[in-house]
Amino acid sequence: MRIALFGTSADPPTTGHLEILRWLSQRFDHVAVWAADNPFKSQQTELRYRTEMLKVLVDELACANVEVHPELSHPRTLITVDRIQQRYPNAELTLVVGFDVARQLSKWYRAQELLQRVQVLVIPRSRYSFTQEDLEQLKTLGAKTEIAPASVPDVSSTAYREGCDLSGVTASIQAYIDREQLYPCHAHIEKQPVH
Repeated sequence: MRIALFGTSADPPTTGHLEILRWLSQRFDHVAVWAADNPFKSQQTELRYRTEMLKVLVDELACANVEVHPELSHPRTLITVDRIQQRYPNAELTLVVGFDVARQLSKWYRAQELLQRVQVLVIPRSRYSFTQEDLEQLKTLGAKTEIAPASVPDVSSTAYREGCDLSGVTASIQAYIDREQLYPCHAHIEKQPVH
């Protein structure tokens, strides 16, 4: 069994995340996705809200082989790998990361051990470059790395949070954000007078 491991800060999940999940669903037997606290990022929305938004996104995707796994969420990806291997001991695991995260992999907890236990699939992002030097650095740690031939919309969670760019989220995610009033952008909805 081939399993894609896609942990993401998803703050909030965007149409980019949706397309990555769609692309992965067509190439792997199972896609395990979870919301993660990224130790390199500060001031993230509570994990429980980001997990719920991922569930909304996965429901919208409606692919039987894509599933949200909150139990995999851990600041150390090596622990996540231990957890998934307990459930699927013979699976071939592929860690899915964006260009921005791929450049940080060598700094992760017990990176060499992690990179020898999983393959790495790097998803292109237009705002970040991933050089041959970055690739070679991962290879020296034992990583089997491939750059995905995927086309992902040029949207970002940061643009939503900081610039109120509503174009990057689906209607169902926006409805959840508005209901929970998670970001300042929820104020775009006109309040209807109560009669």
